Amino acid sequence: MDKKKQVNFKKIAFFGDAAVLPDHPAYQAAFHAAKKLAKLGYVIVNGGGPGVMDAATRGAESVDGQTVSVTFYPENATGFEGRYLANNTDREVKTNNYIERMFKLMEESDIFLLFNGGTGTISELGTAWVLAKLYYGHHKPFILVGSFWRPVIGAIHDNLLIDAIEMDVFRIVDGIDDILPTIKKMEEALNKVDHSHCRHCDESAFMS
Repeated sequence: MDKKKQVNFKKIAFFGDAAVLPDHPAYQAAFHAAKKLAKLGYVIVNGGGPGVMDAATRGAESVDGQTVSVTFYPENATGFEGRYLANNTDREVKTNNYIERMFKLMEESDIFLLFNGGTGTISELGTAWVLAKLYYGHHKPFILVGSFWRPVIGAIHDNLLIDAIEMDVFRIVDGIDDILPTIKKMEEALNKVDHSHCRHCDESAFMS
């Protein structure tokens, strides 16, 4: 096993509320973040739905960026928004259910951005968080976009049994201008990891 494994983030997943309209701050933040990142060559990944997902695709498309959607077409999950026909990405990955879709989104991406959202966003946060803890040092990190996350994470930290490692796998940024520098710092930190005795490097689907 190589002592150093080069981490180079290419694909960025966008998570957030499906119900927000284009004039909502979360939609606007996702649109402009995707636009900035796609212009730099990052591939923008989302769940193929409306709201923040649509904003991510449209932001990337506005600068001819590359986009990927991971979707499923619900029959019995009546509370799920499903595939949004206006969210047209360069590549669509179809899955069979919500859980498969969520894990495929994690697999298809190198790092995750979480914007304001509801219970779906909470489930994605929890999944990204536990996977990062399991594969710490080889993990796919995530960034929480918006200052509102600080009291949310503060309450979780203060009332649940969250350890230092779990607090190290993500960062909170106040605005979209802080996203790229944070991505670069996370990339740099992961590139310092010694993999010479790694037992996990072949489990690449959920690792950086």
